[in-house]
Amino acid sequence: MTRYLVARANLLVFGVLVVILALVGIVTWERLNASRDAREWSQHSYRVLAMTKDLAIALRDAERGQRGYLLTGREEYLRPYDAARDRIVVVQGELQKLTADNPAQQQRLRALAPLVLHKLEELAQTVQARRDSGLEAALRIVNTDAGRKDMREAEVVLATILADEQRLLDDRLAQNDARAMWVRWLVIGGSAIAVLTLLWAARLLNQAWSRSYRSEEQQRDLALRLRTTLDSLSQGVAVFGPDRKLKNWNECFQVLLDLPKAMLRPGTAYSAFVEHTAEPGCPALETEDQLRHGSRNPGEAVTYERDRADGHHLEIRRTPMPDGGFVLTISDMTKRAQAEGVLREAQKMQAIGQLTGGIAHDFNNLLQVILGNLEFVRAKLDGDAKLQQRVERAAWAAQRGATLTGQLLAFARKQPLAPAAIDLAATMPDLIPLLRRTLGEHIEVRYVETAGLWPAMADAAQLESAVLNLALNARDAMPGGGRLTIELGNTVLDQEYARHHAEVVPGDYAMVAVSDTGHGMTPEVVARVFEPFFTTKPDGKGTGLGLAMVFGFVKQSDGHVKIYSEPGEGTTVKLYLPRAAGVAAAALRSSAPVELPRGSATVLVVEDEAAVREIACAILSDLGYRVLEAADGEEALRVFGANTASVDLLLTDVVLPGKVRGRELAERIRALRPEVRVVFMSGYTENSIVHHGRLDDGVHLVGKPFKREQLARKVAEVLGPGATEAPEGGKVVALRPRRDS
Repeated sequence: MTRYLVARANLLVFGVLVVILALVGIVTWERLNASRDAREWSQHSYRVLAMTKDLAIALRDAERGQRGYLLTGREEYLRPYDAARDRIVVVQGELQKLTADNPAQQQRLRALAPLVLHKLEELAQTVQARRDSGLEAALRIVNTDAGRKDMREAEVVLATILADEQRLLDDRLAQNDARAMWVRWLVIGGSAIAVLTLLWAARLLNQAWSRSYRSEEQQRDLALRLRTTLDSLSQGVAVFGPDRKLKNWNECFQVLLDLPKAMLRPGTAYSAFVEHTAEPGCPALETEDQLRHGSRNPGEAVTYERDRADGHHLEIRRTPMPDGGFVLTISDMTKRAQAEGVLREAQKMQAIGQLTGGIAHDFNNLLQVILGNLEFVRAKLDGDAKLQQRVERAAWAAQRGATLTGQLLAFARKQPLAPAAIDLAATMPDLIPLLRRTLGEHIEVRYVETAGLWPAMADAAQLESAVLNLALNARDAMPGGGRLTIELGNTVLDQEYARHHAEVVPGDYAMVAVSDTGHGMTPEVVARVFEPFFTTKPDGKGTGLGLAMVFGFVKQSDGHVKIYSEPGEGTTVKLYLPRAAGVAAAALRSSAPVELPRGSATVLVVEDEAAVREIACAILSDLGYRVLEAADGEEALRVFGANTASVDLLLTDVVLPGKVRGRELAERIRALRPEVRVVFMSGYTENSIVHHGRLDDGVHLVGKPFKREQLARKVAEVLGPGATEAPEGGKVVALRPRRDS
């Protein structure tokens, strides 16, 4: 007993020492992190100082180049002026980003921006006056001293920024030195304590290890731990002795084999378990003969699988023991099989997504060029009906290609969705007349809804497209006529349902069911019906993407699809969409089209594909807008810098070459002029403005390929009513940097 107490005391002392060491280590680590943060902030101050000095130098270079041109009239003196002017816009944007954490510096930069702008305007005016009217006209502008005043005020603001940032840098360097000294002494002290503690702990551990630990009390404790461990396993375990009688087991063994409690007692023969679990024609456990002759090597473990009558899939492993007995280990593989199915589906989604994303961007750019040019050609062929018909057919084929790409993106769950609460009871009846006209008189369309329908959270346009796809598939399944039923209802998918469908999240769902009385499908067809390009229709009658699109849309909306079908009994497809709670429901169908809006605002178009950029500029110019264009982000920043005050809207592709992508370009331009509106255009977004399948808040997107009407309405919508109804005509202005500068 005394030795036991001594051991406990030693362990207690050892634990206290470990706690002391842990505290010292935690404090040291915190001080090291603080020192590292201080170094990072010092580097940040150095960058701010460098960029501020760069801005001051750029202003002086611009003024120096202007003076050289005024004195000589030679164009080569404008090269430093042009380079400095472009550099000023870039440096201002970088300073805005670097000082985002400093409200005082941000305020100074906002005060500096109009001074720099006025100075640049004064320099541009003198250059233009020197070029148009000579030196005297330029000197009259210089002698007004307006530019000199702006330059002095700008230099005062820059000096204030430099002084404030230098003060911050000095404070941070002093703090860093103090922390470094503190950490140095702390590390030295902690190391000394650690060495002493380790020596003392080694001595205590050696003393404790030398004491006896094989007492009867420790053996009982070990047995209890083994029993607890055995019961905590999610697998069923049973130990049989050399006489094939039960010795030990856990609770999971009883549950997985559905055994009565009275049967589980030491000494129960293995044959009793075989007899109890046997099903007609298929015993769950190995028989006595199989135990004797089932394995070529008596020391090898034997693994086999069995299916219970209730659908559970069991894996049973028999492991021989040295004394002649064996251990039975039973695992429930049902959830694993479901998880493997979900994994296979996810891998298929990933493969389709990679393939689709790889072609969607370039393919939609090509379709955009085709559709845009066809619309312009169609407008010039008012008197030729045959050519009009051919143009219409070509436009239909191009639009069909865009639809196929969209269906692939939908199945791969890569389309950008704009989910909103939809009042199905108010909007779904509007589809019924359209379905009757589309399906024909030989198919009866019925509509059934439940009182108190919940609003559904989904993309309205994609939901309408999904219902139309299901209706068209139902029509093909009823060539001789039949009945189509659209049913709405509320459904709660509970834990029990989710346990049998691994991808389902339990909760409230709004259900849209589409049923037909067609020829139905076999189980083999039902198992593959949502696969892309799988179809039972004859060649040329279907792409096999309609149901794949429906499946992808519902899954991306966090919903669930269930299909019921039997040969000769028809088919029912149920779409379960998440319930929208606490959000006002919106209409499903858009209003009737109105007159195409025109405008007079200035639009900066940024697109790396020259043909796509040309057609977008032509559409906007034809609608009355003044258009500036650029081929990439860097060029767009230069164009914006030369037209800062006039640009009203940025229309940019999401995927741009170079360092500045579409999202970053929009952020940098809005940092300089927050009132500039932004519209993104893309055939594939690469998740830069879409996250988890949903458009970011406040993002406006027009998908490629877009029609003239779509682009016109989106631009007019973003600009607002004040920018519409301009006179006829427009002008495209292509502003790019001089190649010789």
